Amino acid sequence: MFRSLRALSGVPRLRSLLTLSLLARIHMSALPVALSFLVADWTGSYASVGLLSGAMAVGQAVAGPVRGRIADRDSATSVLFKTGAGYAVGLVLLVVLAGLAPSGLWPVAVVVTFFTGLMLPPVSQLSRSIWPRLVGDEQRQALYTLDSTGYEIVATIGPLLATAVVTLSSGAVAVTVCAVLAAGGAVVFGLALRSAGFERAEPSAATASGKPADRRSLLRDATFLRAVLVPFFLMAALFSVNLSLVAWGRTNDSPKTAGVLIALFSLGAAIGGLVVVSRGRKPHSGRITSALAAGLIVLALLLPPVSDDTPIWALVVVTLLTGSAVAASLGSNNSRIGELAPPERRAEAFGWLATATTSGAALVLPLTGWLLDLHGPAASLGAGAVAAALSAGLAFSLPARAEESGAKGDGRADKPADDGATGDDETAKDHTGDEGTGEVRAGDDVAGKGPTPGDDDSASEPTAEVK
Repeated sequence: MFRSLRALSGVPRLRSLLTLSLLARIHMSALPVALSFLVADWTGSYASVGLLSGAMAVGQAVAGPVRGRIADRDSATSVLFKTGAGYAVGLVLLVVLAGLAPSGLWPVAVVVTFFTGLMLPPVSQLSRSIWPRLVGDEQRQALYTLDSTGYEIVATIGPLLATAVVTLSSGAVAVTVCAVLAAGGAVVFGLALRSAGFERAEPSAATASGKPADRRSLLRDATFLRAVLVPFFLMAALFSVNLSLVAWGRTNDSPKTAGVLIALFSLGAAIGGLVVVSRGRKPHSGRITSALAAGLIVLALLLPPVSDDTPIWALVVVTLLTGSAVAASLGSNNSRIGELAPPERRAEAFGWLATATTSGAALVLPLTGWLLDLHGPAASLGAGAVAAALSAGLAFSLPARAEESGAKGDGRADKPADDGATGDDETAKDHTGDEGTGEVRAGDDVAGKGPTPGDDDSASEPTAEVK
């Protein structure tokens, strides 16, 4: 049952790099709590909290592909160092404004949070761009699912850490701690990348042969565009759950119960992800997301105004089971993004993924709030189920992998011929990751490919580091 986990644990330095990746992301789940306390204490308004958080999300969405493109062309370590420093400075400046400026000047902080969002260290997208260079195709989806599962676990720790700091001190100190964690995590991870020899993306076959590289937008490829829209709608569905459960808890004077249910949703995601990885399964993103949509529909039927007296045990069971589909859905889609992107542009591709997930959350938050005000939690969860169904439909529209279509051979999906990247389903060969991608399989002979994981003399390691 645990064959896949044992196989992944044998990949040289994967455990240390994955751990560093997850630790470097812990600030992402802690900051929303810390920022809420800081801004609410400063302005006395939760509307200002929403506006400042939204401005930061917009900055993150705008900068995702740009940060990835710079990392692909220049140095991933340099990007991490610079963005880590800029992000920390932005958060500290926000703390200074909240401590010294009158509450009436809080709109100035919108600009600060926007530019802070632009500087978010791209740990997630860089690590996900490196995973295909560490393992073969047969382990790729398991590794991406493990990455998503690990983040679900980290996402439960961050809010607890921020709450503890706020309780012992203040929101200002909590935000400062997030700044230190972000900058420190980016620096340590950057140093690990430099030591591992994954500081730069692999050169493309076109560059190696002297031909100009294709720098057209990845979104011109219709298959890649659909793959990016899958997490856009998926994240919209997931964010509807948190808000709906919080609203249910406030209405029923049981906010602690709502917090427990949200934690159970994340716990279910972690358990489901570990089960998928340990059993070595490769679930289709469309099928697993369809299961998520079905779970959201059932959960909606258990909440007001559809039902006002659902027993807590029923909510616990449905929430836990629904959450079990989350990590597998995210991992499967992350794996597909890694397959479709050219290896020399994977950081950019995962930047588009970061933009999609952030935009999906930004889209659903106002809609969910409006539906909650008008009709209650059942309506907002219904909207989340629709978003999940759209995500599943887009996933089903993507070309089947070799292991899904029953193809034989080395485990790689059949790649259609190059049609000039017209946006057709027959994606250009260099957009799908074929034999010339430069991927490094664990244990392969990599002579002539530069530093590789498993070569202790070259100290090669992978990268590490969402929603």
